[in-house]
Amino acid sequence: MGISRRTVVTGLAGIIAVPGAAVAESLAPTPQETLGPYFPVRTPAEHNFDLTRLPGRTGRAAGQIIELNGRVLRVDGSPIPKAKIEIWQANALGRYTNPIDRNPAPLDPNFKGVALLHSAAGGAYRIRTIKPGPYPDPAGGTRAPHIHFQVAAGDYLLATQMYFPAEALNDKDILMSTMSGRHRDPTNVICKQVEASEPDVLRFEWDIVLLQA
Repeated sequence: MGISRRTVVTGLAGIIAVPGAAVAESLAPTPQETLGPYFPVRTPAEHNFDLTRLPGRTGRAAGQIIELNGRVLRVDGSPIPKAKIEIWQANALGRYTNPIDRNPAPLDPNFKGVALLHSAAGGAYRIRTIKPGPYPDPAGGTRAPHIHFQVAAGDYLLATQMYFPAEALNDKDILMSTMSGRHRDPTNVICKQVEASEPDVLRFEWDIVLLQA
């Protein structure tokens, strides 16, 4: 049976189109970053998604309450369930609970800023916390508000930091401002503000993309 020119052209078009489509659907992996000097001394075995309250205490953490939702994904967009997510951050005044933090800003007795979570079946995670404050860095500058993440799935471990949009300190931050020079896309570590469902609560979304899992 003969093969028409139209059949050959159609087949070639299909071959050429497939790689392009695959590239278009590939997600950029979340950049690796330093753990920082304030990795938690002790991470709780498990934590409720709400970091603004501590077990056994009636008080609430001081500062602007935020909710952060996102997914843990592979570069092909498929979700990663049961990923281990460790989170740590400064309080609203820029102080960590880690004892090596010499920032003179006061600690918040109602805020530890540390949590251990796991992604849900669809890769989703959610935290309710306070927006961390800026703090002095060792080089004499000021760190922009950020939240640390360490995410483990299979044999892959990602340490990264998430920043907030439209922050004046982003352009001066010792890590954030140097990302382009280190061949990392800063847009991949900035969360997106979305409409909130509660008054006085800011809501953000940020997906975490693992290079391997």
